[in-house]
Amino acid sequence: MIRLREASCLAALALLVVLVGCRSGGKDDPILRLSAAESLAEGKKLFEREKYAAARPYFSHAFEVEPNSAAGREALLLVADTLFLEGAETDLIQAEAKYRDFQNRFPTSERGDYVQFQIARSLARRIERADRDQASTARALQAFEDLLRLYPTSPHAEAARTEITVVRDRLAEHEYVVGYFYLRYGLPGAAIARLSTLLERYPDFGERDKALWALGMSYNKAKKADDAQAAFTKLRGEFPQSRWLEKIPEENR
Repeated sequence: MIRLREASCLAALALLVVLVGCRSGGKDDPILRLSAAESLAEGKKLFEREKYAAARPYFSHAFEVEPNSAAGREALLLVADTLFLEGAETDLIQAEAKYRDFQNRFPTSERGDYVQFQIARSLARRIERADRDQASTARALQAFEDLLRLYPTSPHAEAARTEITVVRDRLAEHEYVVGYFYLRYGLPGAAIARLSTLLERYPDFGERDKALWALGMSYNKAKKADDAQAAFTKLRGEFPQSRWLEKIPEENR
């Protein structure tokens, strides 16, 4: 009985030590003793040295202390920036969430165009290969287009247009990959539908010549000689130097 009582006392004492240690550890955290302005300033020093993970707790504390102050708003945005700049996929997902949090909390912020631009970039950096699902790509395109619609005079508008070209090319390339898959596996009707949609929806596709060639080949497979010839004629007219001209079948030259 005595030993049992001693064991209970020792267990209680150990728990007390742990609890005291946790409490004192929290109090000893130097960040918690800083004001929002001080914490923001310290975080910026680390940020400038590209120590993004080390800067983030300072920015988080500044926001938590004064979430609606100018310092708090800036700190929340910098939390998102540190995640974006670290750049791993999980970081980018968190960065997008933080930018959206800022957007929801401060919808009339003068930084609204930057936040929208960064949301789009956080999505664009997560674009998958052309043979994978393109959900993030489509969302990135929408986000960039929203920037141009909501903030047409933004200093980020030109960069957004450049990003849109890249994103649209990836979506078009995905359509090509699927269309060519159908062509290779003997489904010319499905290939024609996919490639025709590509050429109509993405007229500025950077490899439009190969899409025209694949469309002509699909028409050949479907035994639609006139349509095949029209596609190859268009390829020759639009891209007289294209390497895909050499792949046109003899009967269509």
